Amino acid sequence: MKYLIAGGGTGGHIYPALAIAWKIKNKDPKAEILYVGTEKGLESELVPREGLDFKTIRVMGMPRKISLDSLKAMKELLLGLLDANRIIKEFKPHIVIGTGGYVCGPVVYIAAKKKIPTLIHEQNAFPGITNKILARYVDRILVTFEESKKYFKNPEKIILTGNPIREDILKVDKNSAYKDLNINPNIPLILSFGGSGGQKKLNDAMFDVIKENIHNKNIQIIHITGKRFYDDFMNKLKKERLNIGSNIRIMPYFYEMPKGLNIADLVITSAGAITLAEISAIGVASILIPKGYTAENHQEYNARAFEKNKASYVILEKDLTGKKLNSTIKKLIRDRDKLREMANRSKTLGKVDATERIVAIIEELIG
Repeated sequence: MKYLIAGGGTGGHIYPALAIAWKIKNKDPKAEILYVGTEKGLESELVPREGLDFKTIRVMGMPRKISLDSLKAMKELLLGLLDANRIIKEFKPHIVIGTGGYVCGPVVYIAAKKKIPTLIHEQNAFPGITNKILARYVDRILVTFEESKKYFKNPEKIILTGNPIREDILKVDKNSAYKDLNINPNIPLILSFGGSGGQKKLNDAMFDVIKENIHNKNIQIIHITGKRFYDDFMNKLKKERLNIGSNIRIMPYFYEMPKGLNIADLVITSAGAITLAEISAIGVASILIPKGYTAENHQEYNARAFEKNKASYVILEKDLTGKKLNSTIKKLIRDRDKLREMANRSKTLGKVDATERIVAIIEELIG
């Protein structure tokens, strides 16, 4: 069987696509998989590294206001449709899968017009514009959040599957993780990070939290700044002559994230779809600080879905201060019953078998 997957722009679109691709390969080693992205998108770096066949089309996002860039985007879209048509004609896929980003537009649309089975997967509680447009043409619309269903006009096509996650996140031995990370299991662990690239507002607030807890031996903190913010963060500590103890660790990137998430008592993070899928699969309480500059403000919609289910506290960036964050942390870690309830609520939102569900739907469509 031949599978064509399109998705790009951000890790939120790419990693679910890769999870689906590898689940297909595991079930059918003879499967032929072609990934279609853009030349300058993050997918052009990540996908070839995974060893998957990769081809590009020409396409760019459509500006929200009419301008000269709108004409350029229209031209690129037409070229993208031609590219997509050529790739589909040459590859002859049995199914086409879109995981979001504007690269999906031409690929999924052309496939649907050619009567090739198609589906899209939406990771966020508020769907992206490309998926909302494609929804009318595809055979199935797979969603991560119950809340996103109302934004699609084709309810008969919608299936709630959850968001694919990396399988290693579910295979962590907690006792080993405490030892490997040198974490005391009897002292609450706070794990904070602003997505893979970091989050300046969160870093600013966490600086104040660390300053307030620098001698507090009743709390453990691992804070990941993001590589681009690390030097500034450390220089600020140095400037204020703050010497952190062994209970606090600050790093630019955290390669042991699966272990950290599994043993954290409280996670403080932005509200990216992948992170939320992982913390709910494990079942961990969280304080969510959605990034205010994401497309369609989708992170706030994601965060509100968790807040509605009493799995998380939400603090918007505009309301975030170190004092407010610190008081929220203290209130939660002092109330172990509340923390445990939030963790259990988070677990109910998790879909640990999301990738399997999606592949089963793909197989059903192929027939």
